[in-house]
This record gives sequence, C-alpha cells and structure tokens, in this order.
Amino acid sequence: MLSAKSLFQEIVDHDESFRLFCSIAAGGEAQGGWENARIAALVPQSERALAPKIARHGADEDKHGRIFNALLKKRGLDPVPVPPETDYTMLLEKRGIGLSHDKLKADQPLTVRDVIVYLAHSRVTEQRASEQMELLRRHFADHPDLGRAVRMISDDEDNHLAYCHEELLRFARAGHGRVIQRTLRESALAEIRVHRDVSLAVMARMGRILGWSRPRAAVLAAGIHALYAWERFAGWRRMVSLRTPERRDALGGPATTAPEFAPGTSA
Repeated sequence: MLSAKSLFQEIVDHDESFRLFCSIAAGGEAQGGWENARIAALVPQSERALAPKIARHGADEDKHGRIFNALLKKRGLDPVPVPPETDYTMLLEKRGIGLSHDKLKADQPLTVRDVIVYLAHSRVTEQRASEQMELLRRHFADHPDLGRAVRMISDDEDNHLAYCHEELLRFARAGHGRVIQRTLRESALAEIRVHRDVSLAVMARMGRILGWSRPRAAVLAAGIHALYAWERFAGWRRMVSLRTPERRDALGGPATTAPEFAPGTSA
C-alpha cells in the first residue's frame, strides 16, 4: 500500500536515498540559519528588540542542519551536493520571495518593511515546515534512530510558526495590515509552486535511486500535482491567516541545544 509512512520508510531504509534526503534537508536548514543571522544583524534600530528572536530562529535552523548531518554520520554516510532543482530556499529567492541575498550581504540596515517581508515569508514557509514535521512526527516519533530528531525539530518549527503569527499581528496593529496581507498572499502562491516543483524533482531522483516502476512514479507525481491543484484553489489560504498563537513569546528565550547531535557524538 502506498502511504506517506511506507514511502518515507523506503527512503530511510536505503542508504543513498537517505543520504540525498538528509543532504537536501541539511542544506536548506543551513541556508535558513545564515539568512536569519544576517537579518538579525541588520534589523533597524526601531526593531532591535526583535533581533534576539531572529537570531534564535537562525540558531535553531543551524541546529537542524547539524542534526541531519549527524544522522548521516551515524550511518557512515557523507552528504552529497544539493541538486539545484531541489534547492527550495534558492528557488524561492529566484522568484523574488523574501529578502534577496544581495540585500543580506550588504551592510545597510533593513527597513521596517523589510522586516515585515521577512516575517511574512517565514510565516508561509514555517507553515510548510511545521506540517511536514508533524507528518513525520506522527509516523516516526518512536523510531529508534530518527524519533528524537523528529520530535526536536517539530517542536522548533511550531515555535517558529507561533513567533511569526505573533510578530505579524503586532505589525498589523501598528498599521501595516495591507502590506502584510499582500505579502503573505504573494509568498504563499509562489511557495506552493516551488514546493510542487521541488517535490517532483526530489521524487524523480528518489525514484531513480530506489528503482521505482513507471506506474508508481506516475502515481506519486499525480499526487503532487493534485496537492498543488488543491493548494492553488484554496489550500494557500491556510498560509495567510493570522491568529494569536497558543505559544506566546515562543522565541523569547535562548536557543535550545542538542548536545546529543553535536559533532563527535552519536545521534
């Protein structure tokens, strides 16, 4: 039976597919860590109180990258280069979503509008991350090798999403509601296209590694296209709504550590 659990279990059980999965995940998290660190350094003076939360967000992303690399190391595997067509964060940047790397590499302070764009982009992408990690948590929370990592990353992604809701609501109350809603909508519609394209590219590569039959590959591709059709019609709306989160001040403290995934230790 073809299910999310059986599909991911097949990927996890094969060294080369697991290697690709962790490499793509680690690359995306490391990129997110760098972006958040730069944004924290460039936050305008009027929003300096937000900088520690952005920095913690970046530290969490860096930690997630280390976790995925530690999972590879435990299997005796080295990471592989991330195929360009599977690079979610870079493809989003090419579509003009979020803050450009040229802006982040400069030493000019960001504007309040830049911070709002960052938060709106993060609210959309963290929705995706939270949902994906919740799916993995549902099926692999008790897995002997992956369970601890899945639970930890899932908790962090939920915190990131809560923080984005809370900060965007603060900016909305300050009179930025129209900019927020417009940016959220643009980000969501771009994200669902990129997610479709990346999903198709990842599944194509996994299929070649695992030797999937053409019918099976076609079924999986059809599922990805069906998800995109639903998200394009209505599903994107879940990415643009704002509500007061249950987790308040979710990134208000120091970043949580993961000593069990530190270099030189086993996962």
